[in-house]
Amino acid sequence: MSQVLSQSLGQFMRLEQRLTPQLIQSMDILQLNVMALENRLAEELEKNIALELQEPDAEELAGGDNVQRDDRPGEDAESFSRLERLVRERDFDIDAIGWSNRVSRGAIDSERDPKMEAMANTASRPIGLDEHLLHQWGELELDAPTLRAGEAIIYHLDDDGYLRTRLEEVADSTRPPIAMEVLEKALYAVQRLEPVGVAARDIQECLLTQLESLPGDNAIEQQLIEHHLHDVVKNKYPAIAKATGYSVGEITEAVKVIGTLHLHPARLAIDQPAPRIAPDVIVDYADQGGGLEVRLTRGNDPKLRISKHYLDMIRAASNNKEVRDFIRQHLEGAKSLIEALKFRRSRLAEVAEAIVERQKEFIERGPQALKVLRMSELAEALECDPSTISRTVAGKYIQTPRGIYPMRYFFTGGADTGNGEATSWDSVRLRVKELIADEDPKHPHNDDQIAALLAKEHIEISRRTVAKYRQQLDIPNARQRTVHE
Repeated sequence: MSQVLSQSLGQFMRLEQRLTPQLIQSMDILQLNVMALENRLAEELEKNIALELQEPDAEELAGGDNVQRDDRPGEDAESFSRLERLVRERDFDIDAIGWSNRVSRGAIDSERDPKMEAMANTASRPIGLDEHLLHQWGELELDAPTLRAGEAIIYHLDDDGYLRTRLEEVADSTRPPIAMEVLEKALYAVQRLEPVGVAARDIQECLLTQLESLPGDNAIEQQLIEHHLHDVVKNKYPAIAKATGYSVGEITEAVKVIGTLHLHPARLAIDQPAPRIAPDVIVDYADQGGGLEVRLTRGNDPKLRISKHYLDMIRAASNNKEVRDFIRQHLEGAKSLIEALKFRRSRLAEVAEAIVERQKEFIERGPQALKVLRMSELAEALECDPSTISRTVAGKYIQTPRGIYPMRYFFTGGADTGNGEATSWDSVRLRVKELIADEDPKHPHNDDQIAALLAKEHIEISRRTVAKYRQQLDIPNARQRTVHE
């Protein structure tokens, strides 16, 4: 029996070794937004002699890129077929063919000079926060479940580096789901990557994590952050002194330490100005029928092809093994990249169409009509892993008749409405804002009253959740909102 198990394990390891590079490249390409994709392709065109960029014809320039998921046979498919025959057939006797023109590595490199000149001034691809964190994460000596949990957390961070998604939803977004105790362990480790404080769930957790990394005894600072942060912001040092027993001088010094901490530590990792937003997906009203039309922007469908010149070169190769291997490596790399791009475009189109189908009412009516949509739910519908959905929407924007939004915005948890439906957390937050805006300024609603008003609308949330949303909206409490004549 041990012999059978040993053979089975060996077969599995060989399969994993062959597939991993293609899978890694596909996932890497999938998570790039349209601007990062342009930079990445410029790099690939510069370093791969077997890649060519086919300029779009006049009809394509005029018509744009409507979403289409059907792959039509054409020159790329023919190139793939030829490449498969040339580099995969084990009985291909390349030495017997001969090659009339002796080619050295220098001659091959010279073929790409025009392409290298065209790409020479292309800016290098900026490193994103997730890439910055994943590089550190992969170097930690942690068990496999914790490493997997940490990756899931990193992919759920927003642009400011905060984890706005509940851990329960992160757990549900993976397949199989990750145990909560594993996620908690991973979250603790992720928050201590550089810059310290990323993946915090709120400002207090962000500041406390950074405070923990400072030398010395910071008990006063910790107490101020945990229990008196609002008073610190309002400079109510005497009130804090009375509540804590510390002197005003001690509190002043502690506040100076707190002032060295960062509310948005993720920005320390990305040394670049705020990027220009370029949508990957455009949603607009159709010219006929009154429905919605979904299309990918043109940069999502680059016309890359495999160079016919180098296909012919390997078919007519001489017995120079070094040259053959050099060409074969670039041909395989070109094929792999083109396949990864097709996968990215197909998956992005699927996800965009599914989002628009689910959030039609949002486009018609606005944020109050945003429906609950979880990545795990969409992944099940599209028969893929939730992490694939996360990578598909990461850093990408969708342009709608109502404005431009991050694609991740449309994935949200929600509250039970009591009638078998759910309303998104963003919708609830907006409703809290509306109730406060409509209140009597002389008798504003406290958090309990707001929760009771929402309950009448069949939205069941706690007073504590109301307080959290109010703080996120930068709305003072009822006492501070009271207008005295």
